[in-house]
Amino acid sequence: MSVAADAGRRPIQRRSPWPLVWLLVLVAILLVLRPADDGLPLPSWLSRNGFEAAFPWAYSYPRELLVPLQQWIGGLVGWAITSFMAVTRLVTTVTQVPLNLTFGLLERGFKFGVGAEATVIPPLSWLGVTAAAALIGRAYGGWRLALLLGVSFLYLALFNQWTSAVRTLALVSVAIPLSAVFGILVGIWGYRSPAINRRFIVPMLDLAQATPTFAYLVPMLMFFGTNPVSALLSVVIYAMPPMVRNTTLGLQQVPSEVQDFGRMAGCTRRQHMWRILLPSARKSIMDGLNQTNNAAMNMVIIASLIGAPGLGQDVLLALGSQKIGVALEAGIAIVLIAIAFDRLIKAIAAQPPSMYRPGLPIWRRYPLVLQVIAVLLATTLLALAIPELGKPPKSMTVTTAPYVDATVKWVTRTFFDYIEAVRVFIVLNILKPTKAFLLALPWIAVAGMLGLAGWQLGGARLAAPIVAMTLFCAATGLWKETMITVYLCGVSSFVACLIGMPLGVLAARNETANNILGVVVDTLQTIPLFVLLIPAVMLLRVGDVAAMLGIVLYAVTPAIFYTNQGIREVPPSLVEAASMAGCTRRQLLWRVQMPLALPKIMLGVNQVLMFAIAMDIIAAMIGTQDLGQAIFKARAKADAGLGIVAGLAVAFIGITADRLIGAWSRRVKERYGLD
Repeated sequence: MSVAADAGRRPIQRRSPWPLVWLLVLVAILLVLRPADDGLPLPSWLSRNGFEAAFPWAYSYPRELLVPLQQWIGGLVGWAITSFMAVTRLVTTVTQVPLNLTFGLLERGFKFGVGAEATVIPPLSWLGVTAAAALIGRAYGGWRLALLLGVSFLYLALFNQWTSAVRTLALVSVAIPLSAVFGILVGIWGYRSPAINRRFIVPMLDLAQATPTFAYLVPMLMFFGTNPVSALLSVVIYAMPPMVRNTTLGLQQVPSEVQDFGRMAGCTRRQHMWRILLPSARKSIMDGLNQTNNAAMNMVIIASLIGAPGLGQDVLLALGSQKIGVALEAGIAIVLIAIAFDRLIKAIAAQPPSMYRPGLPIWRRYPLVLQVIAVLLATTLLALAIPELGKPPKSMTVTTAPYVDATVKWVTRTFFDYIEAVRVFIVLNILKPTKAFLLALPWIAVAGMLGLAGWQLGGARLAAPIVAMTLFCAATGLWKETMITVYLCGVSSFVACLIGMPLGVLAARNETANNILGVVVDTLQTIPLFVLLIPAVMLLRVGDVAAMLGIVLYAVTPAIFYTNQGIREVPPSLVEAASMAGCTRRQLLWRVQMPLALPKIMLGVNQVLMFAIAMDIIAAMIGTQDLGQAIFKARAKADAGLGIVAGLAVAFIGITADRLIGAWSRRVKERYGLD
């Protein structure tokens, strides 16, 4: 009787209507698909539905309703260039000062006076820079880091990369400090003004990080022309967001008792920030500096398109002329510099804070600085007597480019049939059908599906901006390019997850695999994007398959990292309880660890998509026909309107994916009662 009463009082659980809704949507989509013009494989009966004849505007956005945003922005930029010419000249003049100093120190030297009586100070010796790098590495990371830094700089000298490398280093050595300083200041502003941070700074950071790197080049090119200043400013703007985020996050995570201690000690507002909060947030800030370094190394290579001298130009020219050996040597130089900087910043971040001791002489307070200055001065003066120490002579340099080119030719000749068979299989069975399906979708159906997904996951507040961003891509006349971008990023992200997630599971359950994959992930994350195109072009030539390979190589790292981290963060007590309940190793993975790690894994999927979008724009160099190609055309024509609109379209793709995945992840957390 009591059981019946309890059953009567038990609330009736209603089934969610969403599965039925999505089934009906899927059926409707299949009924209105339009076969692509190039005869790609779609069922022929789909062309006989009559929907396109009745509603042609649903497939091709009406020309009369297109928003001429490109022309508006182009006109606005033209007006701004004319009106603010004095400001841009002032910025150029001020920025030239640190650039001239670093280029003088590392490459050109300094000349005082005119004619035969002029005094010439040579640039820093390659031997001195190499020795100084090893000294710094030894001070912060021991002999292993000293060896890494020393060998990296020695490679630059021996493989005839020194001149190009120091040009890249000169630009980066100015860009990273500027990005760090401005990033910290904006981060402090966001911390002190939460409303401004939430309503202005965070949306701007989201937009900046979702906007492709090439989109930064067009306005810089318009305002400052093709020169190192233009390249420097684009690097600073692109590399600053990680510093802003990590500074604000670090300040927010300072324990309340530390903050209370500073107030009780009588600190002013400024002293409280600079002597209490910022030192306490040091780890987060250094993490931001490391991310800023990686972003700057990526952007400085891309900025070679608008005047950044150095290794980026070497890679671009070599790839354009199919000189794989030369491109590989320059690419290795870029990778070594990026890895060296990455490891050094991590080593500095791991150092405990130094205690300030008043009264110590300067040589005891800063012994490393004095040692480095002494080495640089001694070797530079010695180079006046021995010119070979100033710049590596041709006689001591080596090259592997002819052997690499010969090897590539042999591989392509020997395995051409197999490589071509794989390439054709991927094109015919994966890429073409996916591309055809997306191009056959009516734009209004895509907007409706995304809006419906947003409504299901977050209501009208999520659905409205998603629909607006989708309509932006259609109303600006870039719908086809948008769909091609979605197709290539979607397929590449799926493949990256298919490879990365199992590797992440393996790393989480095997320490040896974790150590090996940790090195692989760290290395891939520090490799600049352009370099990843080299093996793709070597094996697959130009085209969508090569682009997909480059995207997968870059985007696989967050899938590995976040899957590994998510499984490792499952509470050990739950794992132990499941084991005691008799779960096998497989059941433990699929019924306990994977469900609880799902929010973290989906964060990895989100990052995979962001990485894929960033790399997809770079891959436009090797033959894609998407939004990246539109940005390339805008750069070539100095068309700021097209470049900015195409960049916004790419950013909106990333923001849409980020918002939907984030909302779905929050739903999963609520379902499993996770924080």
